[in-house]
Amino acid sequence: MKKLTLVPILILVLFSSACSNQVEKNVNMYTNTWDEIINNRKIDLINDTNFDTGITLIMSPENIVGIKGFKDYYQNYLTGFSDIKFTIVDVFGQGDKIVKHWNFKGTHTGEFFGIPATDKSVNVEGVTLVKMKDGKIAQEQDFMDNTLFMQQLGILSSPENVSIINNLYKAFELGEIPTVLAAMDANIVWNEAEGNAYADGNPYIGPDAILNGVFARVGSEWDGFKLVDIQLHDMSNNQVLATLRYNGTYKKTNKPIDAQVSHLWTLKDGKITAFQQYVDTKQLADALKK
Repeated sequence: MKKLTLVPILILVLFSSACSNQVEKNVNMYTNTWDEIINNRKIDLINDTNFDTGITLIMSPENIVGIKGFKDYYQNYLTGFSDIKFTIVDVFGQGDKIVKHWNFKGTHTGEFFGIPATDKSVNVEGVTLVKMKDGKIAQEQDFMDNTLFMQQLGILSSPENVSIINNLYKAFELGEIPTVLAAMDANIVWNEAEGNAYADGNPYIGPDAILNGVFARVGSEWDGFKLVDIQLHDMSNNQVLATLRYNGTYKKTNKPIDAQVSHLWTLKDGKITAFQQYVDTKQLADALKK
C-alpha cells in the first residue's frame, strides 16, 4: 500500500486559507469605503487608491467608465439627498466577486440628475454585483426597483391612485359618505372653485370640515345632485385629474344645472391629501338666482 503524502493537502489548505483571507479583505475594504463615501460624504475616496482606474459602472444604454465619470455619477446622490442613511444589509464574496444587499434612505432636497428638489423621502433597497481587481473596486452593477424610486420621488405616481379615486366616486354615488371621508388624510386641504358659493370656507382642513361645509350643504340644498361622465386621468406627482359634470336642481329656485367640472386630487401613501375643484361657476350662480 502506498503512503499518502500530506504535502499536497497542506498546500491546498494554505491556498484555500489565503483565498478566504483575500475575500474577507476585499469585503471589508469594500464595505468600509462605501460607508465613508455615502454616509460620511467623502466623495474623494472615489480615487485610484480604492478604485481601479478603469472602474466600470454597468449601465444601460452606455456604461460609465473611469474614476471621474464614476465619481460624478455618485456625486448626484450626495448633492440630491440630505439625511442620508446607507446600510449594507448583507454582503458576501467568492474569489474576486462581491454581492451586496443594501438600503438607501434620504430626503430629496437638492438637484438629482437634473431633477429639482421635491422634499420627498425615499427608502429603497437593491443589490450590487461587484468585481475586485488587485484589492481595488473594478466593476459594479446595481439592481433596484427604479419605478418605486421614481414613485417615492413623486416623479411617477402610484398605480393605485386612480383606483382609489374611482372607488371614492363610486362610494359617493351610492351615498356612502363615511367611505368617501375614510379615503381622506386627516389633514386634507380641500378647495372649492373661486366663485362657487361653497368657497366661503376655503380651505377646508380635515374630513369633518368637508363633511359639514360642503357635503351637508349640497345634500340639503340640491335635489338629485349627482356626478356624471366621470373620466380619470393619471398624472405625475401622485395626482389624478377627473373630468366630469354636475347634474342637479337647486331647491330654492327649482333651476337645474348641467355644469362642466374638473377635480384635481393629490394623494400620498394611499390617502387623499388635497383637492381642488374647477367648475362653471357662472352656471352655478345662475341656478341660485331667483
